[in-house]
This record gives sequence, C-alpha cells and structure tokens, in this order.
Amino acid sequence: MMTWLGRVVKGFGRFWWDFLVGDTPEIFVAIVLTIGLIALVSDAAGWHRAGVVLLPLLATTTLVVSVKRAQRAKR
Repeated sequence: MMTWLGRVVKGFGRFWWDFLVGDTPEIFVAIVLTIGLIALVSDAAGWHRAGVVLLPLLATTTLVVSVKRAQRAKR
C-alpha cells in the first residue's frame, strides 16, 4: 500500500518525465548534451562566447535530425 507522500512523489516524477521527455527522449538527450557541451567548452577552454555559435548550430542540428527521423518513420 502506497502512502500519500509516495503517491505525491510518484505523480510529481511522472509529471516531470512527461513534461521534459515526452514522446521523444532523443531530443531530451540532445538538449542535455548541448547544454553540457557548451558549459564544458565555455569553462574549460575559456571561450565564454562559444554558446553564441554552438547553441544555434546544435539546436538546428537537433531539429533537422528529429524531422528527418519523423519523416522516415512516417513512410
């Protein structure tokens, strides 16, 4: 038997999983990797403006790959 607190925690976790991951976990992974890569490059290499170039480039790449996968799956 699950306690009230257990149901709340489980519901809260399911909400965030559905909100962040949803139907396409590969996009969530790409976003996490993009943010991590920008953070590492900006911090380690001292390139504080790396996000200005990397973020749009990686976001566009993620979008293109996602659309191509959806088109292939539709066929």
